Amino acid sequence: MKITNARVIVCSPGRNFVTLLIETDEGLTGLGDGSLNGRELSVASYLTDHVIPCLIGRDPQQIEDIWHYLYRGAYWRRGPVTMSAIAAVDTALWDIKAKAAGMPLYQLLGGASRERVMVYAHANGRDIAETVDEVHKHAELGYKAIRALSGVPGLNKVYGVITDGQKYEPATKGLPTEQDWDTSKYLLHTPKLFDAVRSAIGWDHHLLHDVHHRLTPIEAARLGKDLEPFRLFWMEDPTPAENQEAFRLIRQHTTTPVAVGEIFNSLWDCKDLIQNQLIDYIRATVVHAGGITHLRRIADFAAMYQ
Repeated sequence: MKITNARVIVCSPGRNFVTLLIETDEGLTGLGDGSLNGRELSVASYLTDHVIPCLIGRDPQQIEDIWHYLYRGAYWRRGPVTMSAIAAVDTALWDIKAKAAGMPLYQLLGGASRERVMVYAHANGRDIAETVDEVHKHAELGYKAIRALSGVPGLNKVYGVITDGQKYEPATKGLPTEQDWDTSKYLLHTPKLFDAVRSAIGWDHHLLHDVHHRLTPIEAARLGKDLEPFRLFWMEDPTPAENQEAFRLIRQHTTTPVAVGEIFNSLWDCKDLIQNQLIDYIRATVVHAGGITHLRRIADFAAMYQ
C-alpha cells in the first residue's frame, strides 16, 4: 500500500478547523485533525508546504517510522505547529490502519478498559449567583464533574467567562482579545465562589477551576490552600508551566490537586512535572501532542507515577 495523495481542508464559519485527508492506492483514506486554536492556518501551511510532499509514495502502515521521520527529519523539533501537523498525519494513518484491519481503532490499541468515561462541563456567569445557576443546570443534565468560573467584581471582562449565552472557546478566529485583570480581587473572590457552589450543590459532584496561568507560584499556592475546604477535583494551570520547578513550591503548600498540559505538545514538556510528582493530572491532547503515537507515550509515562 502506498500514499498517493494528501490534502488539507480548512473549514467552519467563525473559526478554522484543519483536517488532513490521506489517500492510498488501495482506496483506503484516513482523516486527521490538526486544528490549533487561534493558529490553525500556520498548521495548514506547515502541512501543505512541508509535510505532504514527504508523504507521497510512503507506506501508510509504517506509522512509527513516519512519525520519527517527521519529528526528527525536519531538524526543528517540537512546538505546537509542528506537533499539531504531525498529529494530523499520525491520526490519519491510524485511521487507515484500522480500516485495513476491519475493526475500530481502540481494538488495535488493546481494546476497551472502561464502559463509560466521566467528562466535565463549563459553568460560568457574570457573578457568583449566575455561576451557581449554571452549575445547577449542568448537574441536572447529568454531569458528574463541573468547572466553575465567574466574573470578578471590579473587572469588566475576565478570560474564560462567557456572558452572551455562547459556549466557552479558549481561542477564536482572529486577533487575540484583551481582558482586565487584578490578582488581589481574583484571590479574594474565588474562594467565595466555591463556598457558594458547594453550599448550593453539595458534595456529590466534582468541582474544577481553571486559573488560566494567571498567578505566580506563591499566589497559586495561596489559592490552592484557600480552596482546600471545597475539595476540588483539580485546579488547572495555576501558573505558567514554562518554569516547571515553580510547581514544587505550589505542591509544598497545598493538597489541592493540580492539572496542567493543554498547551503542551510533547513528553518533554511534562517529563519533570510527572516524574517529580508535581502535578496530579496531565491534560495533553491527541491533536496538539503528536497524535495517538506520542500521546500514548505520555499516558504510559504518567501511569508510572499515578
